[in-house]
Amino acid sequence: MNITDCTAVITGGASGLGEACAQRLADAGAKVAIFDLNMERGESLAAEINGVFVKVDVTNENSVIEGLEQAAKAQGEARILVNCAGIGIAQKTTSRGEPHLLADFERVIKINLIGSFNCIRLAATRMATTDILNDEERGVIINTASVAAYDGQIGQAAYSASKGGIVGMTLPIARDLARDGIRVMTIAPGIFSTPMMDSLPEEVQASLGASVPFPSRLGSPIEFSALVQHICENAYLNGETIRLDGAIRMAPK
Repeated sequence: MNITDCTAVITGGASGLGEACAQRLADAGAKVAIFDLNMERGESLAAEINGVFVKVDVTNENSVIEGLEQAAKAQGEARILVNCAGIGIAQKTTSRGEPHLLADFERVIKINLIGSFNCIRLAATRMATTDILNDEERGVIINTASVAAYDGQIGQAAYSASKGGIVGMTLPIARDLARDGIRVMTIAPGIFSTPMMDSLPEEVQASLGASVPFPSRLGSPIEFSALVQHICENAYLNGETIRLDGAIRMAPK
């Protein structure tokens, strides 16, 4: 796909991995629509990259429908969807006589997994009505999982389940959308330097980076966004999850 002048919708695009994707795709010539709940940062970033910001709750059907409509009116129908919106918690299945809070488990699943699928189903339905581009494709959808989908650590039951669900639905959705010319890919990042990670003490970040076999450091959002761009441009990538992790395999804790 030649992404120049294509509209790209990026959920969670106001910070971290999503922000890096918004900046990179805009630099590559795409018209970027940022979906996020952080209005201040989202509007500021949109102004920087000559894009648009829409306040969207990915778990809410009407919110996503309205967001896609606003993005289409401003920039044309989306050909690229990058799902980066997500949260993480640390909570054991049972601890000190108390069970994992069910509401917390449900919240993580709702935002990370159901929120991603909500955006996929609604964006794909609109994408399927667009004209065919080169390589007989109409668009591409890129999801964000995590190495926790495979190597979940202690306290990551909810997070790992949500990311494992994203990995699990990648191939069947790609098969669903094949006849519409829409590719579906997922990236499973390892330990990356994001706002969540930046909140940790420097010595903790250094220790985490040292645990990566090679290169022994935290991943950069720029490296994540570079893979997103490559997936967009490589028409033969479809139905797969790519680990982007420096060969790390997470220990139990």
